[in-house]
Amino acid sequence: MTADRLPTLLEEIRSCRLCEELLPLGANPVVRAAESARLLIVGQAPGTRVHATSIPWNDPSGDRLRDWLQIDRETFYDESRIAIVPMGFCYPGRGKGGDLPPRPECAQTWHERLLALLPNLQLTLLVGQYAQRHYLPHWHGSITENVRHYRDALPAGYFPLPHPSPRNTLWLRQRPWFEAEVVPELRLRVKKILKV
Repeated sequence: MTADRLPTLLEEIRSCRLCEELLPLGANPVVRAAESARLLIVGQAPGTRVHATSIPWNDPSGDRLRDWLQIDRETFYDESRIAIVPMGFCYPGRGKGGDLPPRPECAQTWHERLLALLPNLQLTLLVGQYAQRHYLPHWHGSITENVRHYRDALPAGYFPLPHPSPRNTLWLRQRPWFEAEVVPELRLRVKKILKV
């Protein structure tokens, strides 16, 4: 039953034009999911390269994320194992310090319906502040604190991560405990879930 409904919902999402007039490059919802997926990655919103290619995390941020997970592109894009559902499905435009926040309509309209059709999820990676604010049961008030206290979110099935953007290189450099302590635990859990 779920398997029949998920393709229909994904088609609806990819056809969504709810906030098209507010998007500088128009609507191009980017999402990947299959009923069998065991890992969910909830990110921010597509950048311009992702918008142009319709391939999520198809940029330097995605390269760093795959390195953190210690998985190759083929595994990463195997939607039978990994679902990729951003907070905003379309490129939101540029602001003063980078891309604008994801449009709120996406999560409000689609997330609950979509996640209800992904019954095999074992872990959800919450990448960046927007995903964490939306999903974390215990928001610690900052990305640093959420990531430092990632174990608090594990019972609910969440693993908070900083955004892997090159813009966050300084954040990573100033917090060596992330690479030393958090990334190995992340890799261990992902390896176990995906059986890679």
